[in-house]
Amino acid sequence: MVHSVEEKLHPLLLQVEEPLRTQVLGQARRLTIARGETVQDRQCTHHCLGVVLRGRIQVYKNALLMSTLWSGDLFGAATLFSQREEEPTTLTALTTCELLLIPQEGVRRLLRESGSFAEGYVTYLSDRIRFLSDRLSTLSAGTAEGKLAQYLLAVAGAEGEVHLSATRLAALIGVGRATLYRAFDSLEGEGLIARTGKTIRIVDREGLQGKE
Repeated sequence: MVHSVEEKLHPLLLQVEEPLRTQVLGQARRLTIARGETVQDRQCTHHCLGVVLRGRIQVYKNALLMSTLWSGDLFGAATLFSQREEEPTTLTALTTCELLLIPQEGVRRLLRESGSFAEGYVTYLSDRIRFLSDRLSTLSAGTAEGKLAQYLLAVAGAEGEVHLSATRLAALIGVGRATLYRAFDSLEGEGLIARTGKTIRIVDREGLQGKE
């Protein structure tokens, strides 16, 4: 199993030395979810470090879209060792998805036995804190263009795309639909984004950052 997923692993896991990586991943389990289905099992999302091996997933906290995950992305790192009894995030599949779930004890072993993993894990969590800070900034941006730009930059995955209806997006960034469409027109007119149906693609990331 391990060799078939190596190229899809997050760099954090690829830092782990052999044979430790093979042993830990050999004890992980796979989960396949169909398009439109959700993963809400606390044992999956709260006590495992997950890897998206195939497909795209949207991560929600209550009604707020937090991020879009692509093949190779991780989830669950921030709450893996949390003692708080909080509601887990909800993972909704945009396509048929295959997940790799590494149990908490497996991650503990990686932290104990792999210095490179331990350092990379701290770096990853630090980046997630910054990401959440950026998401909060989205809600307080002054203009509709700023709100839209910050949201897209925060949520778009490695492919630079967000798949979301205008109605939900308007609610998430706190503007009306008419205002959102004007923001779309403005950013598209400047060549910063492109839209096709519910798909919004970042064309000029650096230029979009200037709108924050």
